[in-house]
Order: sequence, then structure tokens, then C-alpha cells
Amino acid sequence: MDVTIRPATEADQPDLGRMAARLVRMHHSLDAQRFFLVEPIEQGYGRWLAREATNARSVVLVAVAEEKVVGYVYGALTERDWMMLLDACAALHDIWVDDAARRSGVARKLAEAFIARAKDLGAPRVVLSTAAKNEGAQHFFGSMSFRRTMIEMTREL
Repeated sequence: MDVTIRPATEADQPDLGRMAARLVRMHHSLDAQRFFLVEPIEQGYGRWLAREATNARSVVLVAVAEEKVVGYVYGALTERDWMMLLDACAALHDIWVDDAARRSGVARKLAEAFIARAKDLGAPRVVLSTAAKNEGAQHFFGSMSFRRTMIEMTREL
């Protein structure tokens, strides 16, 4: 699949919202107690990601194939967090590829472009989280030399 990775623009807002909503719903379906869902999500999340695309400390990139947005990645530079014992880094928050474009290298291109941009912005590392049940994502990121460093645990009260 011939894919171009480029910075997201305001015009990408509907596609960003559509894909981000799928990501949120996927997480919610894995553990509805841990991952909240507020409907409708498309417009709000799309608007927020389009705004983040203009933030100098954020990175929002889209993957375009055949003039259609088929994926996105979002993350931001973060400062040292003493409570998490996490030094300054780039936090990769979201990555999504539409079903029809999966298994064609789009996610890897998005992740590599995010990593390159984070490095250009001065980040010494990239940190991310995946849902415990999302073994595909864990395998994917492991194949890109990410290592496990934390396991989140939740107890309902």
C-alpha cells in the first residue's frame, strides 16, 4: 500500500474524530470499567486532535492512501513526572489504522514518523501504554524495540 505520512490539519478533523472514536470504543469493549465512553465522541475528539495538531509540544500525524486518511498517531512531549518516576519524554497516546489498511505497514510508518518527530523535538525516549488485553499492540510495539516497564492494575471499589 502506497502511504504518505503528513501532519494533521483542520481539514482532517472528521477523519480524526472517526478513528479516535473507534479507538475509544475498542478500549471500552476490552474493559468498560476502566475505559470510559462518552457519546457522541467523534466531533469532540476530532476537534481536540485538530487543536492538538497546532500545539508545538504535540504531534498529530495522519496516514493517507489513495487520497483517503486511513490512520493517525497522536502524542506529546511531557515533563518529568516525579510521582510516576518518569523523566521527560514523548508520550505516544494514540495510534489507529483503519481495518482495510491493516497489515500493510501503515502503523509502523506512523510510529516511525512519530518517533522521528519526537526525536527532532528533543525527546530522549518515547513511552506508551497499551491495554492489557490488546496483545496485538503489545506484540507490534515489542517488534519496534519497545520494552515493558510498568503494569497498571485497577481495583473497583
